[in-house]
Amino acid sequence: MKSCPKCNLRYPDESTFCFVDGAPLEVLKDPRIGTTMAGRYLIENVLGEGGMATVYRARHTLIDRPCAVKILNPALARDKMVRERFRREAKSAKKLAHPNVIDIFDEGDTGDGTSFMVMELLDGAPLDQLVSKGPIPLPIALPIMIQIARGIARAHDLEVIHRDLKPENIFIAARDDGSALVKLLDFGIARSAQDSRLTGVGEVFGTPQYMAPERITSIDAGGSQDLYALGVIFFEMITGQLPFDAPDVPSFLLKHLKEPAPKISERGFSVPPELESLVDSLMAKDPKQRPVDAHKLHSLLLGICAQLGIPLPPEIHDEKSAYRAPAATLPPVTLDRWVRRMMIFEGMLTRAFPQGSPPEQRGLLDSVRKYVNEITVIRTASVADQRMLEALEGRIREGRERYGRAVDALGVDASKARDIGRQAREGVGPYTAAVQRAAQMTRQIHAEVLHWEGRSGFQTPYAELSASYRKTAELVDHWLQAADLEKQATAWAEAKEQEVIDLDFQIQELRAQLGKFEASIEQEHQAIEQRVTASGKKATEFEQNLLELATRFCAPLRSRPELAPLFSELETESAAA
Repeated sequence: MKSCPKCNLRYPDESTFCFVDGAPLEVLKDPRIGTTMAGRYLIENVLGEGGMATVYRARHTLIDRPCAVKILNPALARDKMVRERFRREAKSAKKLAHPNVIDIFDEGDTGDGTSFMVMELLDGAPLDQLVSKGPIPLPIALPIMIQIARGIARAHDLEVIHRDLKPENIFIAARDDGSALVKLLDFGIARSAQDSRLTGVGEVFGTPQYMAPERITSIDAGGSQDLYALGVIFFEMITGQLPFDAPDVPSFLLKHLKEPAPKISERGFSVPPELESLVDSLMAKDPKQRPVDAHKLHSLLLGICAQLGIPLPPEIHDEKSAYRAPAATLPPVTLDRWVRRMMIFEGMLTRAFPQGSPPEQRGLLDSVRKYVNEITVIRTASVADQRMLEALEGRIREGRERYGRAVDALGVDASKARDIGRQAREGVGPYTAAVQRAAQMTRQIHAEVLHWEGRSGFQTPYAELSASYRKTAELVDHWLQAADLEKQATAWAEAKEQEVIDLDFQIQELRAQLGKFEASIEQEHQAIEQRVTASGKKATEFEQNLLELATRFCAPLRSRPELAPLFSELETESAAA
């Protein structure tokens, strides 16, 4: 792909100069810039590069919507495992449909077979840039923490575990009022119960500084591993420092496994005891000592905010989705620009050849007009299809949000029941201990009974035998009472655990219904998307033909001095576009 250094018009590789201003074309350093993917995503410039993929700023040419396009590194495109992880990132984030998870609009493969995904374009910076400036004040940090907990709660409710939470994967955008809007990114190594296992035996993926102990020893670690990572992130947000420092990856892993996490106060920072206790519990080595789930974490954070009088971020249903952003109608730039150019071309022929245009020049202009008309027809049909696609995506999005809200409501109830169930199960312990003590004491006093029964031989009564019998009766009564209390506590714990099972079953049913809902309209979605892609590719091909025809049309006319004002007008028009 080449570009005009004056007007930035993009040309195919075989072109040599710009028909607008005659400037020699320059080869673009990144060949994807200026190209149109899937017939509708115009790649404009690079936003960021990484080892796995490059993210570009792009524009949806049919509805004039800015977006970001993430394209897999071509060197990794042949690796099936990497391609599947890349696909999973789009699939996992898309199904969550949550305001605190980045919106994924589209996914697919480029013409050369490289995977890509289309995302909402975010304005802001990742959390690591904010953390790098030092400790974040609680009035700013806590609303960010709350939104992170909300996004992770939705992911876990839909059986998606992120597995690589870190400040680089948490983006801080801005709402219209200037407050922070959190977006969780990069679900590339997320685990979903619906996906086959991608991690090979012995492989450990993630970031060592934020890795839970169970992630180091087992690839099947549950959602609590994300809570551990959040504990590390929250500690870093509050103190500006990681809880552990190590010179290499093995040392980091060993510290996560063996070394108790420091308390925030040990680093010289004063925060409410409830917050310090929460962060400390999140970094507990034993997952059972962490909050029961992200809903509980969210609830605790809300309580701390209320205690400090810190304003809460908007409720989930009040957040604005990128899908709801107004989309323009057919952008006039491409077609109207060529209509204006044709008028200038017509003026050139009239001024240069007042007695009649040469057949070759007239034929070129007629060909330009033909292609413009054909592109108009294609674009009009494509816009109609795109509107149908948007309406369908809107239905999918609304369905995902509807099911997501229902799952969230059940998830909150399940979280409360899970928390009560954990407390109830822990409450059985003292009763069990009391039963064991009573049994032990009964065995001891029974030994006394046997001793005095042997002395008496049931021939001579002893006061000690009578006392032993009375003690035995009292201890057995105590044993019975303790056993009864243990039975009641166990029944209460089992009831709460059954409540969790019932709620989890309802959540599972909602997940299944969501899957059926998506499958029911997937075929229609694919058919429309294929039409839009095919039409877009055809229009792009015609536009390249237009560039070639316009170049041929202008080449013999550029040397005519009487046409200089019209060429200037052509340059002005192109610059304005």
